[in-house]
Amino acid sequence: MLNRVILIGRVVNQPELRHTPGGSTVARFTLAVDRPLANRQGERETDFIDIAVWQRQAEVCAQYLNKGRLVAVEGRLRVRSYEDSQGIRRRAAEVVAEAVRFLDRPREAQAAAGAVAGEPLDLDGPGYTEINFTEDDIPF
Repeated sequence: MLNRVILIGRVVNQPELRHTPGGSTVARFTLAVDRPLANRQGERETDFIDIAVWQRQAEVCAQYLNKGRLVAVEGRLRVRSYEDSQGIRRRAAEVVAEAVRFLDRPREAQAAAGAVAGEPLDLDGPGYTEINFTEDDIPF
């Protein structure tokens, strides 16, 4: 069996960093991912996908990601069910990230480097961070 998700999109909100009762760190944010094909009106639709990042990578995402940043997320889809405050059974889907790659520089770094719109970015330069972790780092 295989459960693998790879997404490239823009961060919708500042990651929210929390700590579980067991001491694990988790950051959650939403990623806006454009669909590859236009709808009947000729417009491209966007999916908003919830992302959960654990441990050290969660701390890095909370510190360096902000709204509008372009990132690649690789992980697995997790669907969970819960009961809401009215007692109604609900389901939620999210991607549990195993790797988050920053694909652009922060806006301040682009301005400082004199980046011009349409100019390719140096992904090995400042502002580019790649953090990987193993399944053993996920607390469940």
